[in-house]
Amino acid sequence: MKTRITVLIGLLSIMHIQAQKKEFKGLEALQMLQKTVCNTLEEGKPVYGMWEGRMYSRIPGEKDRHIFNVVGINVRQCDCVEDDVKGQGFRSVGREIMMYLDPKTNEILDTWDNPFTGETVEVLHVANDPVSLRSYIYEKDEEGKDRATFSFRQYGDVAVTSYEYPLFYDNPLGGEYQKAIGGTYHAMEIFNTYYSTEEITNPKTRDLKTSSISWSRIAQWLPWMGMGSKQGIMVVNSTGESVLDKDKIWPRIQTILKERYPLYMNPPAKDDKRPNETSWTVFKKHMASKKKEKETNKE
Repeated sequence: MKTRITVLIGLLSIMHIQAQKKEFKGLEALQMLQKTVCNTLEEGKPVYGMWEGRMYSRIPGEKDRHIFNVVGINVRQCDCVEDDVKGQGFRSVGREIMMYLDPKTNEILDTWDNPFTGETVEVLHVANDPVSLRSYIYEKDEEGKDRATFSFRQYGDVAVTSYEYPLFYDNPLGGEYQKAIGGTYHAMEIFNTYYSTEEITNPKTRDLKTSSISWSRIAQWLPWMGMGSKQGIMVVNSTGESVLDKDKIWPRIQTILKERYPLYMNPPAKDDKRPNETSWTVFKKHMASKKKEKETNKE
């Protein structure tokens, strides 16, 4: 009984701990932000962000279904610049893959028996190249005033950043009348990332040894699923980590990179200016390529 009471008191004490919110501006903030994006202040040093989790379907009036497991990696590096007025700045340049796995066997799926339509469809795994910051982030604005900001919640020795990214834009597969008939792409990305407070805040620490992530996504059906206008959404919940040592890439992902996506073992060039790819733009190009191949075979 005494042990139970001690544990209960301990739990109640934890519940009453409130995070300390830390806020920073200018160069200090920029360097912390660069550490969270690139795991390092060193220019051109690749970082490997990996995650694994589950994907569910949610349809009104039906029970949620566990339709896939997922595993993925984002490979990126930072390009650092300096401006006479805006000071130091950086931009990340990367590419990423994510595989859809059988929820029971955890094996890679190249075809999927869609339980909602009864059709067997080709699985188009995520292979987005590039996935980069669209512009540089600087410590100051055009007038030389501090612009960069960074904040986190501190729980003891752990620093936590939390971001939600609501997405609402014209669907790349839609036409020019989306505002009239609907079809706008609607999703949300949710990131919670965990660091050592000492590593994040110490300016002498250039590389992060600790970087863990929780990533969730609420989104529409993927185009290759062939769901048409069926109501419903997908929910992804995953966790992972970022590392600077290529040898610490998870063995499963190392095998996938070697056998399927060797290009994705390394990030794009620092000066890569190509527009970002998404599952939707890649699907559109994939279908155009299949159509061209079909037409060529007819000739």
